[in-house]
Amino acid sequence: MDRIRKAEAYRKEQGRTGASALAGTDPELAAIRDRLEYGEIAGQGCLDARQRRLITLVVLAAIQTPEGIGEETRAALHQGVRPEEIREALYQCAPYIGFPRTEAALRHADAALEAAGMALPLPEGGTVSEEDRFEKGLAVQTGIFGDAISKMHASAPEGQREILVRHLSAFCFGDIYTRTGLDLPLRELLTFCIISALGGCEAQVRAHVQGNAAVGNGKQLLVDALLQMLPCIGFPRTLNALACVNSVLPEA
Repeated sequence: MDRIRKAEAYRKEQGRTGASALAGTDPELAAIRDRLEYGEIAGQGCLDARQRRLITLVVLAAIQTPEGIGEETRAALHQGVRPEEIREALYQCAPYIGFPRTEAALRHADAALEAAGMALPLPEGGTVSEEDRFEKGLAVQTGIFGDAISKMHASAPEGQREILVRHLSAFCFGDIYTRTGLDLPLRELLTFCIISALGGCEAQVRAHVQGNAAVGNGKQLLVDALLQMLPCIGFPRTLNALACVNSVLPEA
């Protein structure tokens, strides 16, 4: 099957039955995108449908393209992704892209969920209290990154401890990573994708390549995730993130 027919078949598989948004005014660019994204990349690698849809959702949020979130949410639902998984993928963005961008993405996702007949708000997914959010977050953080966390805490200057110790452990890992709806390997994979999409965060990308390896996500999974992201973030950020992957997990 050639790229054109593959693209048509894959769009139909995702429930994307309408023409591309630019098909009327810029049919050539619409065709170039469809044939690359749906006719080539969509069928490659080891990612499953759920991983592909959630990766695309968080990348759209990270690159501040919330207008694509509704269509991607509808495609995710069509392919069997649960509403709670969509919500949690976007919540996972908050520590890395901030609340305004996360909330903008959620508004579009929520509109698509409600249009599909989902009652909002969804059941709560939090598992921590005000009293234990730091301890539980630190446990998750240490489980991923090991003794590097205790070394970072010990070396943190007093005036920077709120950022490097308290908020990183309590908010990022306590409030977010401990939530239900997504398992730890998928959360860590999405974090890698979010940070890679931002660009200019190579030190954090390398850290989360190591984090992914620690939770059992292999190198090829990360490479395939970057391939999935390529049409959204372009080559420079894709290649920078790929260099980070190779620096932490060199080829045998």
